[in-house]
Amino acid sequence: MSLDGKIALVTGACKGIGLQIAHDLAKNGALVYINGRDEASVNEVVTKFRNKDLKARPFVCDVSNYESVKIAFRLYAKEGKKLDILVNNAGILDDALIGMLSLKQIEKTFSTNTYSVLFLSQYASRFMARNNFGSIINISSIIGTNGNIGQSVYGGSKAAIIGITKSLAKELAISNIRVNAVAPGFIDTDMARSVPSAIFQERINSIAMKRIGLPSDISNVVVFLASDLSSYVTGQVVGVDGGMLI
Repeated sequence: MSLDGKIALVTGACKGIGLQIAHDLAKNGALVYINGRDEASVNEVVTKFRNKDLKARPFVCDVSNYESVKIAFRLYAKEGKKLDILVNNAGILDDALIGMLSLKQIEKTFSTNTYSVLFLSQYASRFMARNNFGSIINISSIIGTNGNIGQSVYGGSKAAIIGITKSLAKELAISNIRVNAVAPGFIDTDMARSVPSAIFQERINSIAMKRIGLPSDISNVVVFLASDLSSYVTGQVVGVDGGMLI
């Protein structure tokens, strides 16, 4: 599944699922721009990739901040005029029951998880339209498709991504830009491992395949959606959850 000659940007790419996605895109031949807010962390990932003979460059900005995104793309435009793949992966989780929610939680979650998708897609699609080619892949969640107790804000932010995905797929198809979403289930990340052991096991038990998902399970689907093998796939939401029930 060659991505030779392709240029990709992955948000939230310094750890977890984002890091795995960036690695696997690069492993398949793409030049990957690594996004994160902390310049030192971004440069550390870029260096590690280069030490493995993988092509990577930094893309430092706060994706929840429109001005920060705009400045980053201005700098990017000085390097070149091409962008083939955008993976909107950056996200945060800050759960609370509806009676305990604060305005700060709501604003921070939607800014990071949802507004960022609009900010990045707006700028990335301009580069893609110039070359009449592009693939935007948005990372949603099983919570966005199914909902869950205590996750109205997180679930809402991830459900909104699905609406954005389906709308942009229609809007950008004329420019041969495909837009799809991936909805992960319970994936083996630091976030998943931070839950109490009893809840962790409860979630494993709710998965039909009886195992936690791996970051590579997500990245494999992303690589497919980024490649020409999915050239006629757009506006879709691909659940990657092992048959999990919520």
